[in-house]
Amino acid sequence: MKKKIVVIGSGFGGLGAAVRLAARGHDVEVFEKLDKPGGRAYVFEQDGFTFDAGPTVITAPFLFDDIWEAAGRKREDYFTLEPCDPFYLIFDHEGRPFGYNGDHEYILEEIRKFNPDDAEGYTRFIDSTKAIFDSGMALIDSPFLHVTDMLRVAPDLIRLQSYRSVYGYVSQYVKDDFLRRCFSFHPLLIGGNPLDASAIYALIHYLEREWGVHYAVGGTGEIIKGFARLFEELGGRIHLNAEVQEIVIENGKATGVRLTDGTLHKADAVVSNADLSWTYLNLIAPQHRRKNSDGRIKRLRHSMSLVVIYFGTKRRYTDTKLSHHNIILSEDYKKLLREIFANKGLPEDFSLYLHMPTKDDPSLAPPGHEAFYVLSPVPHLGAGINWAEQAKPYRDTIMQFLEDNYLPDLQANIVTEHMVDPRYFQNTLNSYLGSGFAVQPILTQSAWLRPHNQSEDIPNLYFVGAGTHPGAGLPGVLASAKIAEELIGPA
Repeated sequence: MKKKIVVIGSGFGGLGAAVRLAARGHDVEVFEKLDKPGGRAYVFEQDGFTFDAGPTVITAPFLFDDIWEAAGRKREDYFTLEPCDPFYLIFDHEGRPFGYNGDHEYILEEIRKFNPDDAEGYTRFIDSTKAIFDSGMALIDSPFLHVTDMLRVAPDLIRLQSYRSVYGYVSQYVKDDFLRRCFSFHPLLIGGNPLDASAIYALIHYLEREWGVHYAVGGTGEIIKGFARLFEELGGRIHLNAEVQEIVIENGKATGVRLTDGTLHKADAVVSNADLSWTYLNLIAPQHRRKNSDGRIKRLRHSMSLVVIYFGTKRRYTDTKLSHHNIILSEDYKKLLREIFANKGLPEDFSLYLHMPTKDDPSLAPPGHEAFYVLSPVPHLGAGINWAEQAKPYRDTIMQFLEDNYLPDLQANIVTEHMVDPRYFQNTLNSYLGSGFAVQPILTQSAWLRPHNQSEDIPNLYFVGAGTHPGAGLPGVLASAKIAEELIGPA
């Protein structure tokens, strides 16, 4: 039966669900708080530069293709993806780079530069992660709504050593500590701590090896534009500057949404791509949340937050050792991770992700200029850091570090800059505690133990995005859209 469906938020999860449901014949409307679609994939445009707020690491492109095929279209007619080679350059605290891509022999040569004995261990590691990948990918687009769903996969979780951390799992095979970091940092891309994120997330490394790392020509925002165009071609409507104030509940079911301007929009089902914890705590009255009470939501472990500095320079840095995606790891990596996830203050040290998209796509900056952003994981707002006081000194320390080690004369060449910190994630993106990736990916918050795609309290309320199953990162978020579509069913 054709349903009227309201989608809250226009991130990748919301747009993915909206397109899938519209292609199924439903009447779908999207309500977005901001002035353009994208959510966490918002685009900042200033002084001739284009800065993707994220995500910029595009993996598993077939997941996009699957959505376009469901709508009877071809993805390449809407946006272009190009492979990155190398996938990343990872720098140790002395600035020595380690590169990797999908070429096994290339990776082995890179490993031998740091520890020749680890080449054989890495081969065993990548062979072992194939089983994790095969089992994990089979689970990501299946809903876990009942404890029996968890019991069904428990033997696999035990067999795959999911009780280990990613760092611990890698350490069985690789002995050099820097190389251990290189093959275990991936949970940070989805808001997890490599020291306690389940080893099941080692599948990310294999996924990258299997399908590569890509970038969208013109920036990630081009993917969002492609989604919006496809959705509107299917008859969908996107309302911008339309913040939802309340999910209206009557007789235990969602009957629509009320916006901050007071208007009511009726619906047969509601799909929330807003932050899951924010949705429960702020959009649904407590009396309608017997299972997902304030206490239960606040007891969840939420991911770290981020400081991101977007900047453009009036010179190119093509003569540097940098690549499109660069990861700069601190000397005492373990100590830094423990401090970030302990949420007890701002660490003195940092590790960084430095994005240099104009390395491959000069269109994102004016001629002769370079576009960057640098991202630093930081504790979420539960740490009590006074960002009004700390943001500027923290920014200055990071920029001086980049100037001293990677980008000569950087600060004299900056012509535009924009910075966000945990307050942006809380106040603009409505993320609980300013978390960058919603609920942490630990074993006790995975599969059935993670907040469900279909609310236990309100049966016609569905969740997509980072906070629900299977989790953060583009593959997980796009898979959550497919789960929502299948739970709602065809028109």
